[in-house]
Amino acid sequence: MYDFKGKVALVTGGTSGIGLEATKMLLKGGAEVLIVGVSENEGRQALMELEDWDQQLTLVTADISYPSECNRVVQTLLSEFGRLDILINCAGVFIEHTIDEVEEVVYDRIMDVNVKGTFFMCKYAIPQMRKAEGGAIINISSDAGLQGNYNCTTYCASKGAITLFTKALALDLARDNIRVNCVCPGEIHTPMVERKIEAAVKKGETKEVYLQALLKDYPIDRMGKAEEVAAVICFLASDMASFVLGASWSVDGGVTAGP
Repeated sequence: MYDFKGKVALVTGGTSGIGLEATKMLLKGGAEVLIVGVSENEGRQALMELEDWDQQLTLVTADISYPSECNRVVQTLLSEFGRLDILINCAGVFIEHTIDEVEEVVYDRIMDVNVKGTFFMCKYAIPQMRKAEGGAIINISSDAGLQGNYNCTTYCASKGAITLFTKALALDLARDNIRVNCVCPGEIHTPMVERKIEAAVKKGETKEVYLQALLKDYPIDRMGKAEEVAAVICFLASDMASFVLGASWSVDGGVTAGP
C-alpha cells in the first residue's frame, strides 16, 4: 500500500472504472480526495461504495470539457482541502467509428473531454501544485495513444495528443518538482468497455464473438482489471516514482509489445 498521508488528490472520472479504483487506493493510503464525475447518479453510487472514507472524500459533478468547469473544480477542492498534490485525469469518452461516419458534434465531444478537459485541468491545477512546492500529474492515455486502432481515428487522435502533451508538460514542470506521466491502458473491464460490448450486440454481434475479436491480439489472452491500472497510477502518484517523469506506462497485457 502506498503512503498518501497528508496528500490531497483530485481525480476526474473518479466515479467509475479506473478512476474509482484509483480513488479507493488513494483513500486507503490516507489521502484526501475530490472526485469529479459528469453523472449525478454515478456520483451517488460511488459515494455509497466509498462510504468507509467519507471523511476524506468530496464529490463534484462537473463537465470538464468546459474550462470554466475545470477551474470551478479546482477552486472547490481548495475550499474543501486547502491544497493540491496529485491530479489524475481519468475522465474520457470513447466512440468507435470510421472517419466517414464521424460528425462534427461527435468529433468535438471526444476532443473536448479527452484533450481539452485534460489540458485545462492541468492548467488550473499547476499553480496550486507550485504553491505546495511539488506534485504529481497522471494523465490517462491508451494503447490507442501509442498505435493506430481500427475504426478509432478520432479516439486515437485524442489519446495520441495526451501522450505527447504529457511529455511536453513534464519538461516544462520538472524544475517545479511536479512530475507528469501518463498511463496507457489496453482493454480494461470497465463500464466504457461494457458500453462497447452493448453497442456491438445491438449491431447483431454476439458478446462472445465480439470479445474474441477484441482480445485476439492480447498475448495474455484476457481483459485487464481496473485495479491493475489503478495500481500503476498510484505508483506514479507516490514518492516511490520520484525519478519517473514524462513516461508513458503501458498497462495493456502486451498488446503494444509486438508488431
